[in-house]
Amino acid sequence: MALKATIFKVDLALADMDRNLYENYALTLARHPSENDQRMMVRLLAFMRYADPSLTFGKGLSTDEEPDLWLKDLTGIIDLWIVVGQPDERWLRKASGRARRVVLFSYGGRVAEMWWEQNRATLEKLPNLTVFRLPPESTQALAALANRAMHLQCMIQDGEMLITGEGESVRIEPALIFGSSG
Repeated sequence: MALKATIFKVDLALADMDRNLYENYALTLARHPSENDQRMMVRLLAFMRYADPSLTFGKGLSTDEEPDLWLKDLTGIIDLWIVVGQPDERWLRKASGRARRVVLFSYGGRVAEMWWEQNRATLEKLPNLTVFRLPPESTQALAALANRAMHLQCMIQDGEMLITGEGESVRIEPALIFGSSG
């Protein structure tokens, strides 16, 4: 019998001062059986960073044809393709050909650093790729906020993110290691 995804409901109050965006979102996240809280919360962090009414969660781990999040324009053209983790560089090249912008949120400490060093030469040839690295202590603290019914606030200023929920706060500053932050 196949395991089913676990559903998480998120009420998010976002104040992104860098983009002058102040919105509330009611989100539903499906955590794949092979996905842990840390990865799921990094997907949610990526949503917060690029929040838009048209930004949607893809099928992610359950298919190779979709990213973790994506933003399509009204004609169906993919404007933004967001991935978390350390994907295969061939997959990122393919995504780069399909989308106007590709953003990767890499996490996992030393493993993420080694992955970047192994793939850097190839990935730096992709002009529409942006790569952020997240500190392991921050993503672990973010994972501790995971709950089936989350009420979160996120404030973004000067690239730094402050995420608060259940009386706990996590401060994350995604390190831009390649591309543009826009």
